[in-house]
Amino acid sequence: MEARREVPAVSVAVLRGGRVLLVKRALPPSQGLYAFPGGKVEPGETLEEAARRELLEETGLEADGFRPLETIFIEGSGEGHPVDYRLTVFGAVHVGGEAIAADDAESAAFYTLAEIAVLPLADSVLPIARALIMGGKSGA
Repeated sequence: MEARREVPAVSVAVLRGGRVLLVKRALPPSQGLYAFPGGKVEPGETLEEAARRELLEETGLEADGFRPLETIFIEGSGEGHPVDYRLTVFGAVHVGGEAIAADDAESAAFYTLAEIAVLPLADSVLPIARALIMGGKSGA
């Protein structure tokens, strides 16, 4: 049996005025699902640096007040060299820019909790968005 490899990854739940930023994934394995922007941590990056970079690359947005909200273990599948992900989800507050879809995002926009509840979502998005909106401070 092949040894499993664990890769650090990050995502960012950005709050702006009672709405949370989501991107629609353009590529497999989460193609068509709405999720927080994020991706793999590059060598030498801290988790927060990776979160800031991924946010900017995928949406053109800047945020501040980054804080870890949750860590999720995602078991990978596939043949050969299985890769698992340890995803750290950050919360942050929008400070600049307008959301644009870039990198592997098909779309990027801020959504209310009611709007999020009816979207096809990646796992754990709804409870994290709910906690952020209900307990978070309003952004710009």
